[in-house]
Amino acid sequence: MTRTAQPAQPVRKLLERGVVIPSPHTVEIDETVIPERIAAGVRIHAGCRIMGAATSIGPGSEIGREAPVTIEECQLGHRVELKGGYFSGATFLDGANMGSGAHVRPGTLLEEEAGGAHAVGFKQTIFLPYVTAGSLINFCDALMAGGTSRKNHSEIGSSYIHFNFTPRQDKATPSLVGDVARGVFLDRAPIFLGGQGGLVGPARIAYGSVIPAGTVWRGDILEEGRIAAAPPAAAGARAFAPGIYRAVRRVVVNNLLYIGSLWALRAWYLHVRSRSMGADPFRQACHAGALARIGEGLQERVKRLGELADKMTYSLGHARAEAGAELPAAIRGEQRALAGRWPEMKARLEQGPPEGEGVRHRDAFLEEWEGVDVSSGHCRAVGGLPPGARAEGVAWLEAIVEGAGALWSNIQNGDK
Repeated sequence: MTRTAQPAQPVRKLLERGVVIPSPHTVEIDETVIPERIAAGVRIHAGCRIMGAATSIGPGSEIGREAPVTIEECQLGHRVELKGGYFSGATFLDGANMGSGAHVRPGTLLEEEAGGAHAVGFKQTIFLPYVTAGSLINFCDALMAGGTSRKNHSEIGSSYIHFNFTPRQDKATPSLVGDVARGVFLDRAPIFLGGQGGLVGPARIAYGSVIPAGTVWRGDILEEGRIAAAPPAAAGARAFAPGIYRAVRRVVVNNLLYIGSLWALRAWYLHVRSRSMGADPFRQACHAGALARIGEGLQERVKRLGELADKMTYSLGHARAEAGAELPAAIRGEQRALAGRWPEMKARLEQGPPEGEGVRHRDAFLEEWEGVDVSSGHCRAVGGLPPGARAEGVAWLEAIVEGAGALWSNIQNGDK
């Protein structure tokens, strides 16, 4: 009589904990996985691979319903669905979801009920609650917010791209679609990015914006409630010098505001979400994971802005030879400021926001927050905040963001 082979020991440990694995012989659980970090009742389908001591999967989550899933060093909250694909160094809060064919890389944070359909690629991507991506999307190096619920959410249409690599071979291209300071309060108009289109980073897009399907948008939209109309493309081709930059002010300012937004989001997690995500070890793991993702994002953005600064010396020295003309004085001034003052700027960015930035507004907000019932979940708790508390919270977070944005003016003016 043939004896049926037992599943591998890491799989057996999960089965003993009450994890549901219908085909245990087809599932690979690495020995680095800590069984106690996988909740009883989690369902893991055939063909899945789970790795990493930092991996945590919360109650009610389901892995691989549509296709095999690989998970490396990820944190999943309650009721997260990863239906098929590869997920590494990412954090998914309660109710987040991804369809088949996903390719999710480090630096990705999807907050409550955010997600994507099939064949979606994320890296250094942050979605605040409810933001939804369609199918066949590449949306790396961007933060998106907006909307008030699953029925009223910011949307990225299918076949959309966030263009995050320039022909001059730099990636100082992060885009803010919405913002952090107001987006975390879940009371802003949703943003619509129409399908079969794209956004060229670095961009800032205001709440209530609509970029119609089929549009590739190359600028900022700073006024709320606008529908974008792309300008007609210039006829013909013109000379292009790969190493020569024009004005860099907008690029630098948008990068600094993105970094400031990550500072603000980190402060939000440290002071606000620490209370609403401390109820159980799985949400605590997501809280720690989110802070790690934000930290990775800050490192990435400083690195990429530094690479841009390094390119200014070549641009300044070769403009006439390669572009056929001297750069205007104002543009040369911008490039010199970025190249010459980058070490100082980098040091300031790595220090984070100045101590006490917006502290009066922060303390007023936190006093109100301490009185809010968080037992029913973070999003509902935020929804219960009175207008005065929201205004204090926005002022606090905006002060942090503006502190980073002002750095460019200070550098250009020679302030120390």
